[in-house]
Amino acid sequence: MIDPDLFPLGFEEYLKRVATLTDEVLIPAEPQMVAHGAVPDHVVRALARGGLFAVSIPRRYGGLEWNMVEQVRLTMEFTRASCVYRSRFSTVIGLCAQAILAHGTEEQRAGLLPRMAAGEHVTAFALTEPEAGSDAASLTTTARRADGGWVLDGGKRYITNGHWADELLVFARTGEAAEGAGGISAFLVPRQHPGVTTRLPTRMNGHAEAPVAEIELDGVRVGDDALLGGSPGEGFAAALHGINHARLHVAATCVGQATRMLEEAGRHLRQRQQFGAPLDELGAVQAELGACFADLEAGRALAVEAARAYDAGAVPRHRIAAAKLFCSEMAGRVADRCVQLLGGAGIVGDSPVPRMWRDVRALRIYEGSSPVHERNLGRAVARQVARDGTLPDTFRVTRGPAVGA
Repeated sequence: MIDPDLFPLGFEEYLKRVATLTDEVLIPAEPQMVAHGAVPDHVVRALARGGLFAVSIPRRYGGLEWNMVEQVRLTMEFTRASCVYRSRFSTVIGLCAQAILAHGTEEQRAGLLPRMAAGEHVTAFALTEPEAGSDAASLTTTARRADGGWVLDGGKRYITNGHWADELLVFARTGEAAEGAGGISAFLVPRQHPGVTTRLPTRMNGHAEAPVAEIELDGVRVGDDALLGGSPGEGFAAALHGINHARLHVAATCVGQATRMLEEAGRHLRQRQQFGAPLDELGAVQAELGACFADLEAGRALAVEAARAYDAGAVPRHRIAAAKLFCSEMAGRVADRCVQLLGGAGIVGDSPVPRMWRDVRALRIYEGSSPVHERNLGRAVARQVARDGTLPDTFRVTRGPAVGA
């Protein structure tokens, strides 16, 4: 449960508490996490007590209700530690909570969100399938009417928290349409429900301590109360609501990871002597550090600006996609440079940088891969320019009288 002392805190004080949690609990526990191949139980409890399962959930449901700018700043702080930790609560605060808030019934919200905020009820977002990844609207899992309820059949793949979640938010086709977004609905299904089977992969190349799961649904029977929102056909809209929120969190995660890797590399370069001086005094090394820092700060500014637009009203989905695309690619560039700057220590030994290098590679795939974002943003630019000569989610202002007129 959440430490009750956190609720009266203002945001800046809470942010300091999260920084302390990161430095004194999360980062020191990384070697234990790696050795055991899983996030230690005491760390999961610390995450829950520290309110990290609750940052996006409204106070009326037991959450901390920080706005998006505040969530982004928090994410940049706690993801200075391994992004594996974030995986344990990311599906709660982003994908699932936002879908439930926007499209669930009040009974569903009141029944689930307080337990989710307390870290007592973990949810997983079961959308991706073997043949429906970036093209999620092509999913083939079905839900058919039977005996006053629904029967679900199909399979899901690459589901974060899918193997240990308490509840799955399962997306299935309920309408007549055989393809596309039409007729997709979302169902709340307990993971240990009859007919639900989950499996872990034999290998994870990155995020090894938080493996994604495959899920099989074989004749899974649920009642009408499991249908998110109580009406069929709202599933794809619910999915997009959660995905846009999660994409911005991924962008902020990339900033946090790049920050830690650059700090680790900087410490190594200060301590490492070559050619009679610390490595960080060499001009070529300084140029690499400067390029990394500029890249990092560009990503930080882009993520925060997209969050400001989010808080201002309509979801700026193109800015969010651009932030996720840039920041995930940026984290990859910083990771590669930092491994190179460490030299042999980037390949052999206990530095966290090469582990983080592997982990951040996945962030260019999660929540929409880079090539898909590039294509979609390009299409949006072409359509908008053809329509009125401006760019999507433009910063341009409405024109007024000419200056000096």
